[in-house]
Amino acid sequence: MRLGFLASGKLGYEVLNRFVHDYKPVFIATDSSSQNIVKLAGDSDIPLFKGNPRKGNLLAFLETHAIQADLVLSINYLFLIESDLIRRFPHIVNFHGSLLPKYRGRTPHVWAIINGEMKTGVTAHLIDEGCDTGDIVLQNEVPVQAEDTGADILQKFENLYPDMVSGVIEKFSTQNVELRKQDNSKATFFGKRTPADGLIDWNWQKDRIRNWVRAQAAPYPGAFSWYQEKKIVIDKVDDSDLGFNQDDPNGLILETSPVPVIKCPNGAIKLMSIREGISLKKNDVLK
Repeated sequence: MRLGFLASGKLGYEVLNRFVHDYKPVFIATDSSSQNIVKLAGDSDIPLFKGNPRKGNLLAFLETHAIQADLVLSINYLFLIESDLIRRFPHIVNFHGSLLPKYRGRTPHVWAIINGEMKTGVTAHLIDEGCDTGDIVLQNEVPVQAEDTGADILQKFENLYPDMVSGVIEKFSTQNVELRKQDNSKATFFGKRTPADGLIDWNWQKDRIRNWVRAQAAPYPGAFSWYQEKKIVIDKVDDSDLGFNQDDPNGLILETSPVPVIKCPNGAIKLMSIREGISLKKNDVLK
């Protein structure tokens, strides 16, 4: 089969590096920041489009180079695919990090941890003009363990992707594709996150705070709080049985040694890992 790849970032690179020699793509499209993918395409002598594909940019590249593909695979690609490209190829399959139709949208694995999900997964689906709405080609579950961070889930995805990509290629090459339509009545959608969205609200229940922290732990930008106009990025918390008064403000620093302990509405949590070396004072309040 003539395969094309839309890929970005570490995950896109790892998948491409696995398949580029067995299935030499007829083209690769990536973003300007994914230099490892750029180098891989150059070393493998594969036609490369780099940059924003929108407004006909990628389409013009394909036409200029007379590139045809039977199947295009989208792996962690940064850009939404517009209708001109959807019509250009027989099939474009995206690999999305959730169990669609749940968690359509951006960074679904992070949202799954924040919301306390016990499982997530990867869905290979046809790209249509909606956002993660196309028919499902293949789907696999991934358990979310109690201590998993966003980076941990991505590593599980990375381990899962090669077999899923092989499976999708096999299905299309043997014309053994059984598509399953998504049940839109069960769909959920979550939007893009930025580093500024990591602010902790100490009025949340402690389980919510714990999930919030681990979902965004290093190497992600991190959950954070403010202390005397200084930003504190927190990578790990744990439960504490330290007592407090119900009338104490949430965010109150109950103890500082051996680790800071912070009051929440339904208990207290220990700050087990803080990136910045900021000295906290007992009875002050985090904001």
